[in-house]
Amino acid sequence: MLVTLKYGKEGLSLEIPEARLAGVLLPVAAEPAGPAQEIVRGALENPVSSKRLGEMVAPGDSVAIVTSDITRPCPSRVMLPPILEELSAAGIPRERVTIVFALGSHRKHSRAEMTQLVGEEIFRSYRCIDHDPGDCVTLGKTRRGTPVQVFRPVAEADRRICLGNIEYHYFAGYSGGAKAIFPGVSTQEAIQANHSMMLREEARAGKLEGNPVREDLEEVLEVLGVDFILNVVLDPGKRILKAVAGHAVEAHREGCRFLDSHYRVPLEAPADIVLVSAGGYPKDINVYQAQKALDNAMHAVRPGGIVVWVASCREGLGSAVFERWIMEAACPRDLLDRVKTRFELGGHKAVAIAMALRKASIFLVSDLDASLAKRFFAEPFDSLEAAMAEAFRRLGGQSTVLVIPYGSSTLPSPR
Repeated sequence: MLVTLKYGKEGLSLEIPEARLAGVLLPVAAEPAGPAQEIVRGALENPVSSKRLGEMVAPGDSVAIVTSDITRPCPSRVMLPPILEELSAAGIPRERVTIVFALGSHRKHSRAEMTQLVGEEIFRSYRCIDHDPGDCVTLGKTRRGTPVQVFRPVAEADRRICLGNIEYHYFAGYSGGAKAIFPGVSTQEAIQANHSMMLREEARAGKLEGNPVREDLEEVLEVLGVDFILNVVLDPGKRILKAVAGHAVEAHREGCRFLDSHYRVPLEAPADIVLVSAGGYPKDINVYQAQKALDNAMHAVRPGGIVVWVASCREGLGSAVFERWIMEAACPRDLLDRVKTRFELGGHKAVAIAMALRKASIFLVSDLDASLAKRFFAEPFDSLEAAMAEAFRRLGGQSTVLVIPYGSSTLPSPR
């Protein structure tokens, strides 16, 4: 069977013997119910557990709209126009609206990237800014001790609206919802406090209730409210399948249920070899982002198996802290021991890879220099063919292969 996987903005293909193929884990096939903006408008007209946006604002209110950065596939340029139209109709002038790109711990945008995210007209007509972790206000602490620190223009706005896309997150359960505010527009200190809970068993993809990371970040809403959210679920081609709007938690949960119905895929049995793609650009823009696909693949591989991880990573590692941690580690155990005494944002990605290596070997097909891939204990390969040939040589020609073409968004779920 010919398998084609997305790789950066291109694709890689490989022939896999039918007898060895255990299956291809794909999301439930679905077509958008209509044009993207119609789906978005429908959600805005039927908000979950909330008034309509236009009924929540008053003329003259200052409004902060928090949306995703360039590392996320969130279609801001499609989602923003209906929101801005509704705000305008409610008497909110353009100069009272600020569009904030939630960077979390990621790099700042170029002017061209901001324009790409929101479109030329919106970029020219509205104030569009990157979140600055150096300009945050402290508003209190969560019950778990996480400082509630939020970007000043967001914290001081009269109304806060959060945009995002919902997909599985390897320790927060799901993306979307309150994550736009926290960690989206917070500080390194606050993010580290929240993310340090990633090592707990309950902090995993597809889990909301009892997940300490998700519960902690949603507790931030008790300190600083989010008035309205607009979240979308995308298909593998990044088309909008579902939009949910309204209450920051209730609307998010409706979106999560829809995601599960399409992307939580039953797994009959673990495979010897799992061939996984992060899903192409931007999900494989760097190792920091592509790691999510590796984590999902670990749900599908048998102990002692091999994950062949396909991710371009054209921008490298994606975090200076991640790089420092891997450069200072002689073996995966060093990373696991280090995080027990000091959690550091960025280093947590290195720890996640070390945790994966306890279960299976990692073969990496990427644009990274081979010496760099070896630093985080992956085995680098120049081609998909070479990686699969070595996997069969090592585990035997009768090994089973499971393919996950959209690893960042597909969650294998054992029956």
